[in-house]
Amino acid sequence: MSMDLKSLRYFVAVAEARSVGKAAQRLHMAQPPLSVQIRNLEAQVGTPLFLRESTGMRLTDAGSALFARAREALALAHEGFEAARAVGSGRRGRLTVGYMFSLGYAILPKLVPLLHRTLPDVELQFVEMSAATCEAQVLQHKVTVGLCMPAIQRAEVANTIVGTQPLRLAMPSRSPLARLASVPMERLQGQKMIALPSLREDVDTSMVAALFRRHQVTVQVVERVETVHAALALVLAGEGCAVVPACAAAGLPPGVVVRKLTGVSEGFDVAVSRRHDVDSPFIEPFIAAARQALR
Repeated sequence: MSMDLKSLRYFVAVAEARSVGKAAQRLHMAQPPLSVQIRNLEAQVGTPLFLRESTGMRLTDAGSALFARAREALALAHEGFEAARAVGSGRRGRLTVGYMFSLGYAILPKLVPLLHRTLPDVELQFVEMSAATCEAQVLQHKVTVGLCMPAIQRAEVANTIVGTQPLRLAMPSRSPLARLASVPMERLQGQKMIALPSLREDVDTSMVAALFRRHQVTVQVVERVETVHAALALVLAGEGCAVVPACAAAGLPPGVVVRKLTGVSEGFDVAVSRRHDVDSPFIEPFIAAARQALR
């Protein structure tokens, strides 16, 4: 049986008005076409829905059964249309945000309140990512947007740079270098270093390597780890120092300190990464909020 919402709307209007003429006026249509619509609906159902009396139209038992469900169906359809409009206009929906763990403490406390104010009726879901998992999370649509450091270098991915994290040197608090407010690059000559992942020639890896080359500093890379927090744990264990983004200072374990590097202006770019084929009205407000949080 094929029954459209228009037929149900006509039926409910007649049932509520108890008159085809009054219902036609309410629907802004002529009475004869409305009568035809009601007769066609009764033919589809296979039983009379109204008793035609001198005082007007009265629902039969079958009509009463349909009336309650027809009103519910129309209400649900209206709610569905409104929900679609709200999502389409960016007023309601869900936004899944991936973030690099190293950015969490420094950015989320500022970003989340901004998003709640900017997108008050949008459900927010947060997914932790690492250097090894961020690309797959974005490419496989597991997150709508990802706060990545550095940006994902793939043809399918669009990146918007929203901030920069300056480079810092993390070291045990007992290290002689910890007594300095800023560490000259030459003081790193021969130092043991914990390095971030080198899955391929990523921006962060090449930038740090280029930094050491530019200053003609040779270091001993004793370990490569997937996350900044893993690097900090090894620093705490006394395995070496690590070049980390400044945001790492927000989650430092006791016993580890960070210092500026003298004369170093380089930094890790923070990008909002998303697939080119993702069309969401929440992306631009998210980018604006991320910029403000990183400011």
